[in-house]
This record gives sequence, structure tokens and C-alpha cells, in this order.
Amino acid sequence: MERDNSLGYLISHLNVALQSELDARLKRYQLDIKLWPVLFALWQEEGITQTELSKRCDVANYTMTRLLDQLQQLDFIHRHQEADNRRAFQIFLTDNAKALEQDVIREAERVNQKWLCVLSSEEANQLIHLLHKVNRLEP
Repeated sequence: MERDNSLGYLISHLNVALQSELDARLKRYQLDIKLWPVLFALWQEEGITQTELSKRCDVANYTMTRLLDQLQQLDFIHRHQEADNRRAFQIFLTDNAKALEQDVIREAERVNQKWLCVLSSEEANQLIHLLHKVNRLEP
């Protein structure tokens, strides 16, 4: 198989380019690409536990602990200990993180648009649909 026909190579190549572009844009907000999935998940739903956040971001729990430590140092999140389970913490966004949401999401949308602009609107929707299908995700 040639690399130009390798799904893994093509996806990996695109992923590196997307992450590099988004990382450069996130630096303007004192963020980096590692923190993006966590913030994005919390903008979707805050108050979830660290364990649930780890699942949604597809990272190990100990990795999530480090990411949350970084976000807490940046004053973007705070942890709230659950009353019925002293080992479980709910994660909430600070006002600082909430204030960044629209700007940072706009940056991510610009990155998406940069890479999808070579496709028609129908092709872009089809690509997203097919990626959902291959990843076995709900569209």
C-alpha cells in the first residue's frame, strides 16, 4: 500500500496540520492544544466529574489530573468536591474561561474552514458524516 492510499497516513497528516494550526491560534490565549479538548468539553457541559471528562476527552485519568492542574493554575477551572463521594470532583469553568469561549471556538472554526474550503458545502458535510461513521460516533 502506498501512503497516498493509507487512511492512517492521510488522517494522521491532516491531524498534525490541524493541531499545529489550532495550537498556534490558542497560544494567543495562553492555551495549547492539549488543553483544547478539556475546555471544549466543559463548554459543552460543565459540572461533570473528572472521570467523565477523561472519557469524553479520551485520555487517562492521571493525564486529566495534570491537564486540570494546568487549567486551574490558569484560573480557567475550579474543582468542587462531591458531598457523597469525597474522591470525586465536579469540574466547573471560571468566569475567565467562560469569557474566552466564543473567541476560542471562533479560532477553531477558522481552522476547520481553512482546511474544508477546498470542498463544497455538500462535500464537507459528507466528510464529517463519513468520519462519524468510521469512528462509530453518533452524528
